Amino acid sequence: MTPRERVIRALEFRQPDRAPRDLWHLPGVAQARGAELNAMLARYPIDFAQPAFRYGASARARGTPERVGTYTDEWGCVWSVAEDGVVGEVKVHPLEDWSALATFAPPWEVLEGADASETNASCAATDRFVRSGTSIRLFERMQFLRGVEALFLDLAYLPNELYTLRDMLHEYYLQEIDLWTKTDVDAIFFMDDWGSQSNLLIAPEQWREIFKPCYAEYCRRIRAAGKYVFFHSDGFIAPILGDLIEIGIHAINAQLFCMDIESLAQQFKGRITFWGEICRQQILPFGPPDDVRAAVMRVRRALDDGQGGAIAQCEWGNEDPADNIAAVFDAWLEPRPV
Repeated sequence: MTPRERVIRALEFRQPDRAPRDLWHLPGVAQARGAELNAMLARYPIDFAQPAFRYGASARARGTPERVGTYTDEWGCVWSVAEDGVVGEVKVHPLEDWSALATFAPPWEVLEGADASETNASCAATDRFVRSGTSIRLFERMQFLRGVEALFLDLAYLPNELYTLRDMLHEYYLQEIDLWTKTDVDAIFFMDDWGSQSNLLIAPEQWREIFKPCYAEYCRRIRAAGKYVFFHSDGFIAPILGDLIEIGIHAINAQLFCMDIESLAQQFKGRITFWGEICRQQILPFGPPDDVRAAVMRVRRALDDGQGGAIAQCEWGNEDPADNIAAVFDAWLEPRPV
């Protein structure tokens, strides 16, 4: 079974020979621990590949992301990074004052200058499942542009500008999706972090009114092109997981350990593929390998029945011991727990 076949069987609940394997890592791992990362990938080959694809140059971008200091992204948001290898946080919000909205425009040049000339060849050259990355993060980009406090006040008072901004970003992201649907990638990925550690960040009813229709359109376009939909969201997202299934998400990367894993299994197992993960806040950075193994076995006991619907994924943090990452993948290779 090829890696691509394995992933597709998992997504379609058609008994893959094992759970597909995926490893994420923070930028600092590649920057400071490249030899360890390469050794891990050689020992546990992943079943996913990234395609060749280049976005166009931004007229607003300045500086180097993920390095100590400040940089400006393609939307004009100014980020501060306190430690090499981390994303940082936005300190200057271009739309902090709504008066700037009238003359603000998305970075269309990034899409117009995109180069997909080698994308299909890179897809054909691998037997792995090819998943695109995108910049799509509707809710988070609204936070970056407005500021967190300002956006949450907007969601309380619902000014017209809130909907104007949402629609502007939504149109940009639809055009980004259209770029990818013309390629031979197997799946298209987008994200938004919707949870705190214990609750959804806004009421589920408001999420359904303001954001769900946009997500539904992303999924419609992606699925109409014959591709799978992968979505990431941190935090406690149980109240909207059924909605994500309804609109057509195939695979969800979520912080399972913020939620009741067994309850998720009872409600949603067999309806969506759980694309990881293992707790990256406590267990992976601080737990001994035995605790890591126990965490994996808890996930597998709830979600991995051999029919599919589970992906062996974790995220390697900058300071996480390599032995704990190895323990994740070793535990996924053990016989399924009963």
